[in-house]
Amino acid sequence: MTRIGIVTSSTRPTRIGHHVAQWVATQAPEGVEVEPIDLRDLALPLLDEPEMPSSGKYAHEHTKRWAALVDGVDAVVFVMPEYNRGYNAALKNAIDYLYAQWQGKPVACVGYGWGGAQYARAALRQTLDRVGMVVVDGAALVFEKTLSTQGAVTADDSLVADVAALYGGLVAAVPTGQDTDAAG
Repeated sequence: MTRIGIVTSSTRPTRIGHHVAQWVATQAPEGVEVEPIDLRDLALPLLDEPEMPSSGKYAHEHTKRWAALVDGVDAVVFVMPEYNRGYNAALKNAIDYLYAQWQGKPVACVGYGWGGAQYARAALRQTLDRVGMVVVDGAALVFEKTLSTQGAVTADDSLVADVAALYGGLVAAVPTGQDTDAAG
């Protein structure tokens, strides 16, 4: 069983990302277990660790909890909005908290916004490459086409195919023998 963390990145009070993340989770194929992770619930303060993340020495419980969540999954999907042609600060902060946990971890992005978060996804890819993640093609939801401004997903064949390919790519990118199946 491959465990994939579905990370809701927006922490805004009026966010819709949790609706998108829930829909992405429902698209998981057989053999994939999804772990919902919500950055709003995690409530990471602006990076406050006294050591550099690359040291792996975490002083704060919130960082240890975040590291354990990431260590507990084989791959990650970041569900993210586009704000002013970039990805949101809470996601950048969460990525910057860790380092070793990202090394070789497969990742895909599901972006949403008026343009399908094309600029945010492109900007995020640079960060994900820098921290050593294995980036798999993601998916885009566009307001008034495949996503309402209230968060209702209206999936067309193309979006469903993109999300299916995302899951397939993540599963294929998980190193053999590295999945966290409790049964061993």
